[in-house]
Amino acid sequence: MKLSVKWLNDYVSIKPDNRQFSEALTMSGSKVEGFEIEGEEITNVVVGKILKIEKHPDADKLVVCQVDVNKGEPIQIVTGATNVFEGALVPVALDGSTLPQGIKIKKGKLRGVESCGMLCSIKELGVTLGDFPYAIEDGIFIIEEDCQIGEDIHSAIGIDDTVFDFEITSNRPDCLSVLGLSREVAATYNLPLNIKYPEVKGCGGDINELLKVEILNSELCPRYSAKIVKNVKVGPSPRWLRERLRSSGVRPINNLVDITNFVMLEYGQPMHAFDLRYINGGKISVRNAVKGESITTLDGIERPLSEEMLVIADEKAPVAVAGVMGGEFSGIMEDTNTVVFESAVFLGSSVRKTAKKLGMRTEASARFEKDLDRQNTLPALLRACELVEMLGAGEVVDGIIDVDYTDKTPKKIHLDCNFINRFLGISLTDAEIISYLERAGFKVEGEDVIVPSFRTDIEHKADLSEEVARFYGYNNIPSTTIRGIAKASLSDRQKFDKKVHETMRACGLSEIMTYSFVSPKIFDKLCVPENSPLRNPIVISNPLGEDTGIMRTTSLASMLDTVSRNYNNRNLNVSLYEIASIYINKGEDTLPDEKDILTLGMYGANVDFYVLKGVIEALLEKLNIKGASFKTVSDDSMYHPGRCAALVINGEQIGVFGEVHPTVLGNFEIDTKVYAATICMDALFSLEDNDIKYKPLPKYPAVSRDLALICDTSVTSGEIEEIIKASAPKIIESVSLFDIYQGKQIAEGKKSLAYNISMRALDRTLTTEEADNAVNKILKNLEKSNIVLR
Repeated sequence: MKLSVKWLNDYVSIKPDNRQFSEALTMSGSKVEGFEIEGEEITNVVVGKILKIEKHPDADKLVVCQVDVNKGEPIQIVTGATNVFEGALVPVALDGSTLPQGIKIKKGKLRGVESCGMLCSIKELGVTLGDFPYAIEDGIFIIEEDCQIGEDIHSAIGIDDTVFDFEITSNRPDCLSVLGLSREVAATYNLPLNIKYPEVKGCGGDINELLKVEILNSELCPRYSAKIVKNVKVGPSPRWLRERLRSSGVRPINNLVDITNFVMLEYGQPMHAFDLRYINGGKISVRNAVKGESITTLDGIERPLSEEMLVIADEKAPVAVAGVMGGEFSGIMEDTNTVVFESAVFLGSSVRKTAKKLGMRTEASARFEKDLDRQNTLPALLRACELVEMLGAGEVVDGIIDVDYTDKTPKKIHLDCNFINRFLGISLTDAEIISYLERAGFKVEGEDVIVPSFRTDIEHKADLSEEVARFYGYNNIPSTTIRGIAKASLSDRQKFDKKVHETMRACGLSEIMTYSFVSPKIFDKLCVPENSPLRNPIVISNPLGEDTGIMRTTSLASMLDTVSRNYNNRNLNVSLYEIASIYINKGEDTLPDEKDILTLGMYGANVDFYVLKGVIEALLEKLNIKGASFKTVSDDSMYHPGRCAALVINGEQIGVFGEVHPTVLGNFEIDTKVYAATICMDALFSLEDNDIKYKPLPKYPAVSRDLALICDTSVTSGEIEEIIKASAPKIIESVSLFDIYQGKQIAEGKKSLAYNISMRALDRTLTTEEADNAVNKILKNLEKSNIVLR
C-alpha cells in the first residue's frame, strides 16, 4: 500500500523525516518497505516563458527561442518542437540540470547557434497524459497550471510528493487505505486525527423510483449500498485528484472512474459505477450464477460462470462478477448520463475462490478476499457522491438504497489491565493502558473495550495487549527470563534426521535445498527410458513457469543442476547433499506418495567411487545399520555401467550410487567426472538400530592370513567377502581387500584379488591349527564358486 505525504496531511498534520518516519511506523506494526521522492532525479528545471521565436539560420526544422526564466536576461534555447508559441509557459532544463534516467543537460551549440538548455516534454519529466490530459505526447509540455516564471518545476506541476510503500499483513485490511494508515500515523505520533463524515447535498428526486436492489444470498453478500448520480459530466479530474492517484500508482482515466479509484484508496472500499441504461428493468439482484451462464468482463473476455459464484445481475443476465470485475457494458462511457454507484461487502473466501477459478485476481478482489469492514460501505458511498458534487461531475439523487443484513452490535472485550501488564512484562497504570487503547481507536466503557468495526483482527485480550505494546514501544519492554519449564523434545525421526545431517557435514559435504517443482525436460537430460514410471509425474495445473511444471519423481536432476552451476562457476572441489522430497504418482484420485531421498553429489581432485562409498559406509556406521552389501548395477541409464552399485540391506535395495553417465553429464554441461547417490530415508530410518551395546577390547591376540585369489573378472569383491565371512563366522573378525591385479601372469578374463583375513577368539588364543583349518574351509567354499588360490 502506497501512502502519499500530501494525502496523509489531509488527515494528520505532520512533516516527517523520511527515515525516522519509516522506523517509527515499522516499530508500531506498519512495516515500511521503502519510500520514493517524486522527481528526485530532476534538478535545475524551472518554469520559463517563451518571449520570442525565430527561425534557425541554418536549419529548416529548428527554431531559436528567447525564454524568460526570471534570472535577469532571457536565455536562448534551440528546439525542433513545432507546438511552441510566444507567451507559452514551458519547463526549461537549464545548463547543468538532470532529468530522469540520468540524462544531463549542458550548454552547447546546435548547427552553430548557442543553446543554453532544453525545453522538456512530459515524457522527459517522467509524467504522462493521464497526469496532464491537456498536454500532447509528441511535443513540448505547454504548462496550463497556476505557476510563476522561474518557479521550480517540482512545485509548479506537483511532482514534489514523498510516497511511502507499506507492507500490509492480511489481518489488517483496514490499513489498505489512506484513512487506515492515517489512523496508524496519528496513533504512533499521538497526533489529532482529522476525519470528517462525508456530506452530500443532493438535488431532489427519489432513488427508489429509479432502482431496486435485492440480495438473494445474504451469507455471501451481507450488505449492498447504492446511490444514483444523474446528468453526469464525464471529463478529466482536477490536478489534486490526479496527483493523489499517481502517487498511489493508479493511472487517472476520467472523473467518475477516478472517483471510484480514489475512494477505494482512501477508504479501502472497492466501488463500481454502473451505467443505469444497461441495468435491464432497473433492478439489481445479488445472486449465485445459474448453470450455463457466462459474462463478458470489462477486459473483453467471455468467462463461464459456475453456480457457487456470486454475481450482480439485472433482470436478464449478470452485469458483474461480485467483488472481482464488472461486465463489458457496466463501465462509464462518454455518453453516460445516469450512474449507479455501488458499495458492497462480500464474503472473502467466496471472492477468493471465484477470482482464482476465473484466473482474474484484481485490485478489488485482493481487498474483498480479506473480509472488509461491513460498516464502511455507506461512508465510502457518501464520500464518492461528495466528490461528484465537489468536482461538478453530476447531480446526486436523494435517498440511499442500503440492503443491510449485518450485525451492528459492537464487539466488546473485557479490559484486564493486570493481565496486560503480566502478559507484556511491564508496569503501566490503568489510565496509561486506556490512553494507549484510545490512541488506537478503541473506546473504553467501564470494564469493557469497544472494538471499532474496522478492526476485524481483534478477538482476545491478548490482542489488546499487542495494541498497548505497539504504541508503548516494543523497545521499551524490558527483557525478562522465560518462566516455566520447556518440555519439548525431538521425535525419533527428528533425531534420525539430525544424525544424517551431522554425518554428512562431518564427511565434508555441504547441504543444499532445491525446488520440488522441475521441468519435464529433466527426463531427457537424465536419459530416463521412455517406459520408465519416473516419466509419469504429477503435473501442476498453475505452474510458476515452463521450468516448474511438474513435481519431481527423482532428485538427481536437482542435484546435477546445482553441481553444474558450481562447476561452471569454476568451483574446483564440490561435495553436496540434500534430503529432497520426490512425488510418485498414484493416480488421479489419490494423493502422491511423497518420499524423502538422501541425495549426494561430488566431484574434484580427491573424489572417486570409493570416496563416495566411504561416505555411505560412514552413515551406515553412525546409524548402526549392519548387514549392508553392495551389488553391481549395469542397467541404470543415469549412471556409468560398471561404475555403479546398489546399496542392499536384508535383500532389499534402498539406494544406488556411482559415477554419473557421461551423456547425462554432457546434458547438464558438466565436463568432469561426477559421483552421485540416492538413498531412501524412510528405509534408513526403519533399519536404524539405537540399541548400541558396549563391546570390550579383545583380551586375546588376532591371527592374520593373506590370500591371493583368482576369479572371473565378473565376480565382485563383495561376493568373495561374503563367502569368506560365512565360512568361519565365529572367528573371522575382518576381511580387507588390499590388492587387485590383471596382467600377463593372469589368464585372460581373470583377475587376482588379495585379501587380509583377521581371525580372533574371544575366550582364548587361536592356535595355528585352528587358523589353518579355517583357511582350508574358506578355500573349499571359494572353489565351489570357481575361485581358486593363486
